[in-house]
Amino acid sequence: MNPLAQQLNETLQKESPNVYAMLSNLGKAIYFPKEGILSQSAEAKTKANKYNATIGIATEGGGPMHLKLIQDTLSAYEPKDLYEYAPPGGKPELRTAWRSKMVKDNPSLEGLPFGNPIVTNALTHGLSIVADLFADVGDAIVIPDKNWENYELTFGIRRGAVIVEYPLYNEHTRFNSAGLREALLAQKDKGKAIVVLNFPNNPTGYTPDAHEGEEIVSAIRDAAEAGVNIVAVTDDAYFGLFFEDSLQESLFSKLATLHPRVLAVKVDGATKEEYVWGFRVGFITYASPSQATLAALEQKTLGIIRSTISSGPHPSQTFVLHALQSPQFDAQKAEKFDIMKGRASRVKELLDSGRYGDDLPYYPFNSGYFMCLKLTKVSAESVRRHLLDQYGIGTIALGETDLRVAFSCIEEDNLEELFDTIHKAVTEVAAP
Repeated sequence: MNPLAQQLNETLQKESPNVYAMLSNLGKAIYFPKEGILSQSAEAKTKANKYNATIGIATEGGGPMHLKLIQDTLSAYEPKDLYEYAPPGGKPELRTAWRSKMVKDNPSLEGLPFGNPIVTNALTHGLSIVADLFADVGDAIVIPDKNWENYELTFGIRRGAVIVEYPLYNEHTRFNSAGLREALLAQKDKGKAIVVLNFPNNPTGYTPDAHEGEEIVSAIRDAAEAGVNIVAVTDDAYFGLFFEDSLQESLFSKLATLHPRVLAVKVDGATKEEYVWGFRVGFITYASPSQATLAALEQKTLGIIRSTISSGPHPSQTFVLHALQSPQFDAQKAEKFDIMKGRASRVKELLDSGRYGDDLPYYPFNSGYFMCLKLTKVSAESVRRHLLDQYGIGTIALGETDLRVAFSCIEEDNLEELFDTIHKAVTEVAAP
């Protein structure tokens, strides 16, 4: 094993032995090189005052070489903020700005011990880092039965972990904290579990309320006290889009110092929150009372980034930083929030109006981009195909009964026609 990896492992064994026990074999072996091209280039950047012949970019006239036709479309930005490689951990100013945003949006984080966010190539990349660092063959990934299908690819197919599902809703159509607790305690013999908490949930658009949030935290604490080391990941892709009486903060705050056997990891980003899907700017953040542990985890994370994508795109990081620093940011975010909330409210108003009888039952939703119908009279796939073939309307069928509808991409004035047509399709498919 490389001495740098061994040194990081020794730090974790000393500072946070339970976190060390959570690492996968790859997580134990990975490190960020201190004597490679990047580190030497970084050193040269501060000391090479005459010529810097280290990094693999081209320069001209004291700045990054670039094509005028490209720069003309980006004239508001300096070439140095666009064309150079961003550091593997991301643009430092952006990391600082995002950390400040996290605390502003989650006041409970104030004063808690958590690291500086590390920039990822959006959220899927952040989740894959979690998988690489902590998931080995046979490890349990605990998620609800209503989940984003990419978890299977990221943790199951790529890393050989076992997907352990529990019902998202209990018999009262509330979050099934008892099911979560049972699924975690079932890993006692393994002594380890990775739990992914995705709120607002994709595909249902459900976020637990404060009481349910406490139940979730209690379930994780109970499993930790039973001897299970838990990597608790908050997949906060749709964070902030809370339209009704639900949690208004990420559970990362409550998990940060919950128990020595719990490592809280926050995966979030500008992708959905700031409506910049194609920018691919996300973040991964760790919590630990030990600064040495945070430093070691950051180095291992940088090792994963260096060995996969090397570093994220610089221009989009600059664009997001510019937005975060703008005095117009909060007002424009609030404007888009109101639009999204209006769409969600209109969907619920239509479904609760009685106009569709009992043909369009739905799972509780209060947040995010989506809602999910629970079709009990016909198959969701049959309705999806009928809507697409007969009416040119696209939806997502998940399993036998669930039809996901993204109200996020439908203007509020068009929602009535959309759901009227869905209802028509259901009745037509059900007709003998």
